[in-house]
Amino acid sequence: MTAPAPFSPAPNRAPARAPGRPGVLRAAEAVAAILPPTPLLPVEVGGTRIWAKAEMLQPVGAFKIRGAWHRLSAMDEAERARGVVAVSSGNHAQGIAWAARRLGIAATIVMPRDAPAVKLEATRALGAEVVLYERPGEDRDEVAAREVERRGAVLVHAFADPWVIEGQGSAGIEIAAQLGRTPSRIVAPCGGGGLSAGLALACPEARIHPVEPEGWDMVGRSLEAGAIVRAGDDAPKTICDALQPTASAPVNLAVLHDRSEPGVTVSDEEVRAAQRFAFARLRLVVEPGGAAALAAVMAGKVPVDDHSVVMLTGGNCDPQRFAETLAGG
Repeated sequence: MTAPAPFSPAPNRAPARAPGRPGVLRAAEAVAAILPPTPLLPVEVGGTRIWAKAEMLQPVGAFKIRGAWHRLSAMDEAERARGVVAVSSGNHAQGIAWAARRLGIAATIVMPRDAPAVKLEATRALGAEVVLYERPGEDRDEVAAREVERRGAVLVHAFADPWVIEGQGSAGIEIAAQLGRTPSRIVAPCGGGGLSAGLALACPEARIHPVEPEGWDMVGRSLEAGAIVRAGDDAPKTICDALQPTASAPVNLAVLHDRSEPGVTVSDEEVRAAQRFAFARLRLVVEPGGAAALAAVMAGKVPVDDHSVVMLTGGNCDPQRFAETLAGG
């Protein structure tokens, strides 16, 4: 696909290659070799039966393990010896830490000090070193760049990496196999756009609907503007901690600009309603960011049919806050 000029990265910032469907297929093979498919569960929403992909049942509680495994397992011995640095509020962190431990790679994760304690503790428990930064106040990419330079490590970006994008797309290959056909549409929570881009590559005939928190729709605004739009210092608070990158990246937008249907945002209350619904109807614990796509469907913001799939992308909830959400219903 040809990206509009505003989405073309500067030559010195271009990824090593563009992500593509052949890479997604390789990623699906790599993931299938070590992990079973996550369930694709039927559920009725507003009188229509749709399908929910339960990615919170991954070993790290989120889909991020897919991109992490594809990226790290594709590294050569020289790269592995250097170690990796990643930036994450928690789910990419755990995916990288899990893959790094399995492959014997040193991992350093730059995480916000206000990340949920359950995510910080799980990342450390997997053997990664955690470097904290202030959110807001510090630029996480600058912190990560300092760590990369200091350690001579390889940066594994949470969404702006072709291998990571392809790895996330492996979920789409699983979905098509489980449905026995290409889904009509896939509705996915969206932070930087890595999952949405991967799904677009995996299922080129499906409509892709990225769903973002209100005030954090950087992918939707960037696609509308034809240029990168960054979150302002006055961006509102959101309970969707996993969906708060300050900007998307050219590599993601280049895939999504003519393949997705952006512009869908959800409120915190809509997300909480989706968390309660998933717990009551599917017996699943879904974290706020992981429930954003279901929230959009429940609110009638995305049209669905019997072949539509909603991504439930993570379940790493703070126990007390989850209990409060359930009680609030």
